[in-house]
Amino acid sequence: MNKLRKIGVSALAGTLVAFSANAADWNVSGSAGFELNTGNEKNASTWYQYDSVKITASGQTESGINVSAMFELDGNSGDKGFNPTSSTTSSSFDDQMVSFGTDTLGTLQFWGHGGSTALGAYDDVTPKAYEEVWDIGTSADANKIDGGGTQDMLFYTSPTISGVTLTASYTTETNGSATGPSDAGTGQYNDWGLKIAPEMVEGLTLYYAQGTNETSATAEDDLSTYAVTYAYGPVTVGYQKSELDRSGSTNDDESESMSIAYAVNENLSISYGTREYDEDTSSDADGKKTQEDTGFAVSYTMGGVSIVAQQNSHDNVQGTDADDIESYALGISFAF
Repeated sequence: MNKLRKIGVSALAGTLVAFSANAADWNVSGSAGFELNTGNEKNASTWYQYDSVKITASGQTESGINVSAMFELDGNSGDKGFNPTSSTTSSSFDDQMVSFGTDTLGTLQFWGHGGSTALGAYDDVTPKAYEEVWDIGTSADANKIDGGGTQDMLFYTSPTISGVTLTASYTTETNGSATGPSDAGTGQYNDWGLKIAPEMVEGLTLYYAQGTNETSATAEDDLSTYAVTYAYGPVTVGYQKSELDRSGSTNDDESESMSIAYAVNENLSISYGTREYDEDTSSDADGKKTQEDTGFAVSYTMGGVSIVAQQNSHDNVQGTDADDIESYALGISFAF
């Protein structure tokens, strides 16, 4: 995961350089940090560094079309550069994107690498101070219903009208969209999503997304998720449910998540969340048990410095009652 895009309590990227050339605005922003992380209490903890530099350019054509481009330099040693399907590290390039659009028609992005599908952007919108309760470098994150992120993807965002925003994505990438346990995606993928923030109910946000992933020439996965979050003062609560239906099979999956986050002050936030993932809802005869995840997180941000900590508990990981894991993370990052 890209540690530089954690929603936490504030953005971690800051502007380093800004200037204008050829009617375009150029910006360079970056962040760097390190973290102590473990995905299994039986194994040794791991320290690692994460860093990123993003270069963006934006401008407007004479006809009024907004155009922008972005690419990221990421020092992750496991990065595959411009060829994410490669089994070896090829460069330090990571995300890359070009977009164009207008205020009235919306924006179309092309992600050469990185980005997220419409459903992937809403895979877990329950409030959190740092990470998801199913994810700190463990095998527990294999059980998720997610439109994923992929390369060579088109992504459209509509203008927001009366609090309603439409998104949609499409890709023909043959190995891009992870949609569930052991599903790597083998053909076309498309999805769409809605985000509704009713103007008459302050603090309420509704989400819905659905997608279709071709897993073979004759089979496909149908994915869907819906969620609601409500913020009242310093407290935000959320609920989400997702489903994965496989064509020609009764081996379907479901997940259900709930969480609460509390902003103690403008710098400090804490959260607690739970999730249940039911793999193969058709029968109990296969021996699969419900994976249960819980997590507590805290984050503190001030003056470009962010300190985060989280502890998660995972029972029946991937449906196996013999596989219970405790995971935790402690990190610090700096924006520049």
